[in-house]
Amino acid sequence: MIRSVFFVSDGTGITAETLGHTLLTQFEQVSFQQMSLPFVNTDDKVEWAVQRINRAAESDGGKPLVFSTLIDSQLRTHLAKCNGVVFDFFETFTGAMEQELGVTAQRVAGRSHGMGNVRAYSERIDALHYAIQNDDGATTRDYPMADVVVMGVSRAGKTPTCMYLALTYGVRAANYPLADDDFERGSLPAALEPYRHKLFGLTVDPERLQQIRNERRRGSHYASMDQCLMEVRAVERLFKRERIPFFNITQRSIEEISAQLMQQAGLTRRI
Repeated sequence: MIRSVFFVSDGTGITAETLGHTLLTQFEQVSFQQMSLPFVNTDDKVEWAVQRINRAAESDGGKPLVFSTLIDSQLRTHLAKCNGVVFDFFETFTGAMEQELGVTAQRVAGRSHGMGNVRAYSERIDALHYAIQNDDGATTRDYPMADVVVMGVSRAGKTPTCMYLALTYGVRAANYPLADDDFERGSLPAALEPYRHKLFGLTVDPERLQQIRNERRRGSHYASMDQCLMEVRAVERLFKRERIPFFNITQRSIEEISAQLMQQAGLTRRI
């Protein structure tokens, strides 16, 4: 049986989706049909959301799961009348926090993903711009400003990791791809020596690397198992020889990769 899931928010829906997805991953034996309903910030829009949820309940023959981050109490009350099981994140936590902190929550929608904190927004944009400008070893000129330089073979997850670090933590992450010339030399590229203390490696199982490369250049030497196996073994030898910290990203989400890198590299979030 497929269960419908709705993420209802008066803003972008990012928070509702993030929290909801975290819970849903604990139920791999269930298939979920997920729908996001952002910017539900008026009575008419809540009624529209309620009708969609009710139609899904009738069609599925079971109550949909509804993850809500609505702030307005009237809108939350209206949503609660739907024929679904409502998980109200705001109501669940805010009351207890108000009691503990001794102050009343301001109940302003969109603050977690808006531009209320101009400094944090600027840090995020600057970090993203830095990651784009310093992707795939295009230049090492700006490495003095890097918080971390991510290394690895081609298609080992360096670029998405650097982008996620920028957007989520405001970290300035450059990435440098290692290739056959580096492995033949058997030592760290000279351009990276001044930044040894910023280096961090990512590696991946050869089978997974071949699968990823086949999506890009099927049947090529670049995507062959022999080449993938050689590169993975060579890069791990290099990391160990040069004492560069690294870990294997196979079967890890971008969120897990980034969080572990932050922890192991001793990085501090800027936002």
